[in-house]
Amino acid sequence: MLTLFSTPKPFTGHAGIIQRNALQSWKRLHPSVEVILFGDEEGAASACAELGLRHESHVERHESRLPYVDYLFSRAQQIAQHDYLCYSNCDIVLLDDFLKAFEKARAWREKFLLVGRRWDTDITGPIDMSSSNWAKEIRHTALTTGVLQHPGFMDFFVFPKGLYDCVPPLLVGRSYWDHWVVWKALSRGAGLLDCSQFAVPVHQNHDYLYHPDGKRGTDRDDLARRNRFLSGNGRHLRSIQDSTHRLTREGAIRRNILQPMLRSMPFGRVEYGRALMHAQERFQNLINRTFRIRNRIGLRRETLRKLLGRS
Repeated sequence: MLTLFSTPKPFTGHAGIIQRNALQSWKRLHPSVEVILFGDEEGAASACAELGLRHESHVERHESRLPYVDYLFSRAQQIAQHDYLCYSNCDIVLLDDFLKAFEKARAWREKFLLVGRRWDTDITGPIDMSSSNWAKEIRHTALTTGVLQHPGFMDFFVFPKGLYDCVPPLLVGRSYWDHWVVWKALSRGAGLLDCSQFAVPVHQNHDYLYHPDGKRGTDRDDLARRNRFLSGNGRHLRSIQDSTHRLTREGAIRRNILQPMLRSMPFGRVEYGRALMHAQERFQNLINRTFRIRNRIGLRRETLRKLLGRS
């Protein structure tokens, strides 16, 4: 089956709520799923005990206290019970369509990396998973009130054990490390499978108060530039746009025939992706800045989209 691993923020306030939502959704994917949580953040040990997760309190960190990607991926591959792993950010609710996508990828080929675009969705409280319809309701909420994020944003990576070695000391919590992870898989001949049309990973919106410059700071500060430098100074960066194959709505795997063409025109691909990313970034920054006040006054995302003239 599958081992999921992650490293959380402290389990306080809204972050604690959405992390518990995400972790519970992972545990409910299948009885055989293993979940490993790395780090000694406040509330992590008690959350793992409460939810029946494996807790690895030790994680190697940069002087900034951000965890090292190489340690997380190396240690997870060493101790995982299963032959397939998934790193996911700790705010992503995964549903049964994700598990089905994994099963199709596993049957497809031995060496692959499964990725997909997330749905940014306002979720402010605990998800009641005692209801048999909870997953269907969350999926409906994401599709009707959420926003499908740009393919440059990547939150989960499913891969076979042993795919990642010689990982540079990149840092979780800043940009570019996730793009390096995609490049590394492609450089090792893995098929990059995009399940965006098939699965609905639900990203629970949150603020970025942990950084003085908000989301923009996590993209542009010294630590983000450090990640970019370690990623071949930007040469070893890829995204969902570079997928070799896609999973259709019907569950068939098809070759991405546009991908070789886009790679042969790097400037066009990069400029197109950059324009989309900047537009999404502006809208996302507005969503992030107004999250708390919208929550207080009851302004839902669908209303905000109408006010902004978005269909």
